[in-house]
Amino acid sequence: MFLLTFCFINLSAKVPKKPNTGKNAGSPIDTKQALFSSKLITTATEGHAVKVRANIKGVKNLYLIVSDGGNSYSCDWADWAYPRLIGSNGKTTKLTDLNWKIAKSGWGKAQINKNCGGGPLKINGEDITYGIGTHANSVIHYELPKNHDFIEFQALAGIDNGGSNQKSGTQSSVQFFVSDKPINMAKLANIQQGLPNTDHYPADQFIIQDGLEVKLWAKSPLFFNPTNMDIDYKGRIWVAEGRNYRGKRTQPDGDRIVVVEDKDGDGVAESSHVFVQEKTFISPLGVAVVDNKIIVSQPPDLIVYTDVNRNAVFDIGVDKREVLLTGFNGNNHDHSLHSVTVGPNGQYYLNFGNKGAQVTDKEGWQLNAGSFYSMKNISGKSSSDGQIYLGGVAFRVNQDGTGLRPIGHNFRNSYEQAVSSFGDIFQNDNDDPPASRTTWLMEYGNMGFTSKNGLRKWGSDKMPGQTTQVAEWRQEDPGVVPAGDVYGGGSPTGIAFYENGIMEDRFGGYVISCEPARNVLFGYHPKVTGAGITLPQRDIFLTSNPNKNFAGADFASAGKIKGLINLFRPSDICIGPDGAVYVADWFDARVGGHGTRDAGQTGAIYRIAPKDAKLSIPKFDLTTIKGQIDALKSPSPNVRELGRACLVKAGNKSIPAVRKLLAHSNSFIQARAIWVLGKLGKSGLQVVEELLEHEKEQIR
Repeated sequence: MFLLTFCFINLSAKVPKKPNTGKNAGSPIDTKQALFSSKLITTATEGHAVKVRANIKGVKNLYLIVSDGGNSYSCDWADWAYPRLIGSNGKTTKLTDLNWKIAKSGWGKAQINKNCGGGPLKINGEDITYGIGTHANSVIHYELPKNHDFIEFQALAGIDNGGSNQKSGTQSSVQFFVSDKPINMAKLANIQQGLPNTDHYPADQFIIQDGLEVKLWAKSPLFFNPTNMDIDYKGRIWVAEGRNYRGKRTQPDGDRIVVVEDKDGDGVAESSHVFVQEKTFISPLGVAVVDNKIIVSQPPDLIVYTDVNRNAVFDIGVDKREVLLTGFNGNNHDHSLHSVTVGPNGQYYLNFGNKGAQVTDKEGWQLNAGSFYSMKNISGKSSSDGQIYLGGVAFRVNQDGTGLRPIGHNFRNSYEQAVSSFGDIFQNDNDDPPASRTTWLMEYGNMGFTSKNGLRKWGSDKMPGQTTQVAEWRQEDPGVVPAGDVYGGGSPTGIAFYENGIMEDRFGGYVISCEPARNVLFGYHPKVTGAGITLPQRDIFLTSNPNKNFAGADFASAGKIKGLINLFRPSDICIGPDGAVYVADWFDARVGGHGTRDAGQTGAIYRIAPKDAKLSIPKFDLTTIKGQIDALKSPSPNVRELGRACLVKAGNKSIPAVRKLLAHSNSFIQARAIWVLGKLGKSGLQVVEELLEHEKEQIR
C-alpha cells in the first residue's frame, strides 16, 4: 500500500470546470427497502442536487443514507439541505430541531448546519441556511416521536462545495436514500460496483499448491478490516483492525485489538472479544503476542501491554501499559511503524517505512531517519553510532527497550519482516512505479531507494539505459544491496518464513509473501549463494487470480474490477503452532494509495494445510524443561520465544536437553538450540565453540 493524494480538505479550490460525467462516476441503483431513492448525483446534475420527498406516515425510524455511487468515496461531501417533516395539518418541523440517534460519516463527521469538514453548508455555490453536512458513505438515524402525525419528509440533497470544488469536480458522485429500515451499506456498495454480494472469497475457489487445501477459519463479524495478526500458544489469533483507516472513521472509540478463537477445535472460529480499544488507535499496522505481552504498533508509539491476570482483556488498574519506544512518524499511514517479530536471540525485530522516525531507546541511543519523502529536516543527520540512516529502516531492540540498533535501511516501505532461526531476515518492499520486490536483508545493508543524502528520488539519478527496476533500487550504485526478486507493480504486505511442522517436507525453509494488489501469496525457497542469499524462483503459493486480470491497484496494467477474484487482498500471514499457515484477507475492491471501497469493512482468515491433515494445538508445560523444549520447537516464531526465554532462565540445568537438539533432523531447530546455548554461560559457550568446525556452513 502506498501514498496517493486523496481529495478531502481543499476548500479553497476553484469551481469545477469539468463535470463528473465519465468513467469516474459510479452507477445508480434501486433498492426496494427505500422510501426514496435518488438517481446518481454528480457535478453534471442540475444544481448538483435533487429534491427529496418521502412518505413517512406511521414511520417510527427515519434513516438518511448517502452512498458513494460505487466509485470510491473520494470527494463525496454531501448535504441534506432544509430537511423537514411535514405534518398532516401542513405544519413544518425542522429535522435539525430533533436529536439523531446515530450519525456516521465516511470522512469528517456529520454536523448540524455545517459540512463534514466544519465549514458552511453550500451546494453549487448557494449558501444553505440550515441542514446536515456529511460524507459518503453515511447513515443518519432519527427515532421519530411516538404518535407523531408526520406524513412526509422533504429536503434538498446535494453535493457540498467542499467536495465538488476539488479535482475539478470529477471525483464527486453520490446517491441519496431515505428508509424506515437500515440498509446494508456493504451490500449496497457491492451492487453499485457490480460486485458479488458476499463478505469473503470462497475457500474452495483458491488455486493452491498441490496437496494443500484452504479452509475458512474465521470471518466478519468476528473481526473487521484486519491489518495484521499474530497467533498465541493457545492457537488464538489476535487481530489488529483498521476500521478507521484513512478517511473512514467508523469507530469513534478507536480501532481495536480483537482475540479470535476456535474454542471447540473444529477448525472454525466461533467467538471473539476485544482485548483493547483506544481512541488513539487509528489503523495500527502491527500486533504481536509474546506470552502475556501484547505489542501494538501504533505511531508514534510502540506499546507493550502486559496482561497480568492473563484473561486476554486489558483491565485498567490491573494490567500494565508501557510505551516502549516513541517517535515514529506517519500516524494512519502505511509507510510507518510495522509489527514486531521475536528473533531467535530474543530481541524484537521490526521496521518502519519512509515516513521516517526520530526514536530514542531506554539507554538514550537515538535513531534518526528521514528522506525527501518525509522528515526532510533530519535527512542526512547521523544517529548515535555516527552512521546516517535513510527512509525506511529495519532494527532490533531488547525487550526492555534498550539496545536499539538498525540492521538495514533505505527502503521505501517494507510492511513486515520474517526472521529465520539462523537470523536471516526477509522482507518485501513496495514500488513507486512497477518495481515491487521480495528481498533478503543483508545485515546493515543499504537497500537503495533514495540518494545517499536522502534528498533525491531515484528518478533524479536514473542513468541512460537503466531500466526502472535497476534505477529505482540503485542496483548499479556502489554499496547497495542486491534488490532481490523485483516482480513489477504491487502492494506487498505480510511475510512469513516456514521452518518446521506438518508442511516441512516440502516447505521447510520457505518464504511466503502476501501481495494483495495481485491477489496472490508468493513463495520462495531461498538459496545460499556465496556470502549472501538469493530468491531464485518465485512460486504461486496461493491465488484467486491465476490469469492475472489485475484491478483496483495503482500500477498501470491494473484495470477495472473483474469480479470476486480481485477482492482477495491478503494483508498478513502467520505460521500457527499447529503447523498450518494462516492468511488474513482485507477483502476489498481497492488496495494501495490508501484507498478502500468495502463499506462493510469485512475480512476473513483462511487456514492452509495438507489435505485431510489432523491439526491440533500442542500443549506444553513451561514449568518443566521438556515443556520448554517443546515450546522452542514450535513452528510459530513468537510461540517458541516462550521456550527460549524459560530455557535461558533455567541456566545450566537446561544444557543437556538443549544439546540434544543439535542432533535434530531439522536444521532450523538445531539453530534455535545454538542461540540458547550461547546464553547459558561458559558451559553453553563451550558447546557452541565446538560447532565452529561443523560441516554445515550455516551452523558454523
